[in-house]
Amino acid sequence: MGVRVRCPHTFGHYIRVVLHCVYGVYQDEDGPPSLSGLCLECVCRNLEALCGVRSDGSLQFSSCPVFPQELSDLLLHTMVQEGVLSDRSIGVFRGTECLRLKRVSIRSCRLSADAFHKALCSHRLKELDASRLQGGITVSDILQSCVVQPSADGAALTGGLMGDTTARWSSVMGLSSNQHCRQSLQSLTLTGLDLLSSTSDPSLSFSSLRALRSLGVAWTQLDDSGLEDICSLPLLDSLDISGTAVTDLTPLLNLKSRLCSLTAHGLHHLNMSAASLLSILSKLEQLRQLDISNDRLDTESESPAWSGEVKGCRSNQRTAFVEARQEMRFLGLLATGAGASDFLCGEGNLKVAGELNLTQLREALRRYRDREILLQRALLHLHNLTNLQDIGSQPGVLKLVHAGMQTHPESVSVQLVSTACVFNLTNLELAIQKNCLLVLCSDHFLQNIPFDRYEAAKQVMTCLSLYEDQTLQRMAVAVVSLLVSKLTVEEIGRLGAEEFIIKQLLSIVQQRASVGVMDPTLRFALSALWNLTDETPNACRNLLNQGLLSSQHRNSLETYVFDSSVQQKVLGLLNNVAEVEDLREELMEEDLLEYILALLHSPVMEVGVSYFAGGVLANLTSSRGPDWRLDTELRNTIIDKLHSSVMSWTPPEDEVVSYRSFQPFYPLLHRSQPSGVQLWALWGIQLVVRQNVCGYNSLLENEGGLQTLRELTSDPSVHADVHSLAMNILHLLETQQNCR
Repeated sequence: MGVRVRCPHTFGHYIRVVLHCVYGVYQDEDGPPSLSGLCLECVCRNLEALCGVRSDGSLQFSSCPVFPQELSDLLLHTMVQEGVLSDRSIGVFRGTECLRLKRVSIRSCRLSADAFHKALCSHRLKELDASRLQGGITVSDILQSCVVQPSADGAALTGGLMGDTTARWSSVMGLSSNQHCRQSLQSLTLTGLDLLSSTSDPSLSFSSLRALRSLGVAWTQLDDSGLEDICSLPLLDSLDISGTAVTDLTPLLNLKSRLCSLTAHGLHHLNMSAASLLSILSKLEQLRQLDISNDRLDTESESPAWSGEVKGCRSNQRTAFVEARQEMRFLGLLATGAGASDFLCGEGNLKVAGELNLTQLREALRRYRDREILLQRALLHLHNLTNLQDIGSQPGVLKLVHAGMQTHPESVSVQLVSTACVFNLTNLELAIQKNCLLVLCSDHFLQNIPFDRYEAAKQVMTCLSLYEDQTLQRMAVAVVSLLVSKLTVEEIGRLGAEEFIIKQLLSIVQQRASVGVMDPTLRFALSALWNLTDETPNACRNLLNQGLLSSQHRNSLETYVFDSSVQQKVLGLLNNVAEVEDLREELMEEDLLEYILALLHSPVMEVGVSYFAGGVLANLTSSRGPDWRLDTELRNTIIDKLHSSVMSWTPPEDEVVSYRSFQPFYPLLHRSQPSGVQLWALWGIQLVVRQNVCGYNSLLENEGGLQTLRELTSDPSVHADVHSLAMNILHLLETQQNCR
């Protein structure tokens, strides 16, 4: 025993955590990782710390509780998945006192015969998948490895699979050496292994494994004598002999009352006529699944007894064969040419793996995920099918293609044809659009990288009009909202003049409002419209032309009556329209104005909502612009409430709005304006100046706004409240003299 390495937690600690979980050997691959799985992954990453070392270098747990059997299987499965299973680490499974295995899959792992024997052959296994093991281990090593006692001349003896030998053998160590395993093993898969090594017992036999129900010996050197031996198993009902050296299927008749599933891909050595082949298959009374897909598109001259003969069977013979088996559930006919029949289309209870249609191809992709060549064939046919016709959205097929790519990451042919299928099965252009939008969402990109933001905004809106994808819609309106805020007034005017842009954004707002959805897409769409209509008469006119004041859009105000953010943006839009003198008449509707008036001094609304409601009313009751055409009493009420409301507002701490220009405010400050109108404009200037004195000081000075404010304070005819508010703004600006 080597030196014990101490770890902050013992193996027992991890297992106690796992035992408090609801564990299972397999979990939903689309769901989150299970706690048991995470704990066992941690065990795998810390094996060296949790184990001591035997004299032969193998590991054993320093402290190990008795495992539930399913958890033992899961530990081995996790070691395989994590890539830590080796001759050294598999030593933790020696003995069955604490870890008892039942279902073992060690596909493609690198293990020696000795490590396999010592770690696994003492367990009462029920299932074993040892396909394509690396390290030189053979079928003989797994079944009944023996130590050879050399002949007198020291030469090792060799023989055929079932050949005779007079040598003496000892120390039987394979699965056959374990009486419990001989009685319990029901499923054994040995795909792709050599049958014998130079030191193997040539009298290889499966007959001792009397409990076997399923056996896979595909792509081994199994011959006719080996098939005879296998067909003597009393309980066998599932057999895979694909790619073997078998020439005659007659031994299958020994299983005629039991065999339910036969897989026989690419039996290129088969020497039987079509009639003989069909005769034997017809006598398998319990056959429910028959898979004779071929691994290559052979011609009759290349494979007369298999691919050619299967295809050579007349259509009525194939139909009669299937009709005689109403319980038949699966036929594998890929690359045989035998599936080109409407009767074998793959619909209904009988599933067919072939190339005739999408249904057959879907079944082939599902069945042949682990068989590289057959998977490649199915993918090629799928690619051809998707080139010839539009099969629409097929997420299930796409998932199967992806699964095949994951299974064969090193296969260039599988990866290439899979990529071509993915291209055809997905809207690649849409995916690229989404990736571009993600890039544009970056603050660093928007702020620091020079690019044509106007053209980008226009292209994003074009993209938005082409696709109805909800994810793209959400990203696009967010990007447009950000891009528009970075454009010049001239660029915004050009963008807002594009009718399709206003129409698309307004449509998104209407869609959300019609069902009462309150999400980022709605808010970004409103923000984009708000920015697009800022000091841009053409955009405002387009907004009205597209139905801003229709009953549907006006209802959006009432739909989101308790959402200040939405109310503020909608009123901001209306305020932008109201700033355009030629469009004010469009807004003079009594019901609309009375609703906005109610928001002016609502106790449940934030001051930002009241502020923008006041902006709409101030512009509409302005003495400049079109004549008031509604009831005069309503105008007087609006002006009075505008005055009293503004005087009651408390400026919020957070920023409500920012302005690039005060040009729309100056007409409202004219001496001819009602005091309520003047107060609203002054309160708005004060609101933003408080947030950024230096920035707005320069703006007011450059636009002549400071002079306008001084004129108000020196005019004896202005209302005292107007005079006071103008003085407050000037005082606020004068206290900040270091704004250079």
